[in-house]
Amino acid sequence: MQLHTHLRKSLFGKAALAAAALGGLLFFAGAPSAQAADRDDCQRRIAKIDRKLNDAIEDHGYYSKQAEHWRHERHEAYERCYGREYRNNWDRDHDRDRY
Repeated sequence: MQLHTHLRKSLFGKAALAAAALGGLLFFAGAPSAQAADRDDCQRRIAKIDRKLNDAIEDHGYYSKQAEHWRHERHEAYERCYGREYRNNWDRDHDRDRY
């Protein structure tokens, strides 16, 4: 009787441990693909805004209100996608152009 309950507890413990390990593996295995999908979405969004900027420049001129609007949208899209990394590079480039 003692052996039977000990065997059941150990099998249950092993199964629970195996289930937790498998669940953790599946949880962490899905994270990189989600990040890659977000990056692809960002690249598509930026490419679409670049096309709209080019169309605005062709239709209305380089210094038009429409072109300025799409430049602003492109800047915001880059900030959303790349965050601090983009801001640091943009500030450094902006300061170099200003002086």
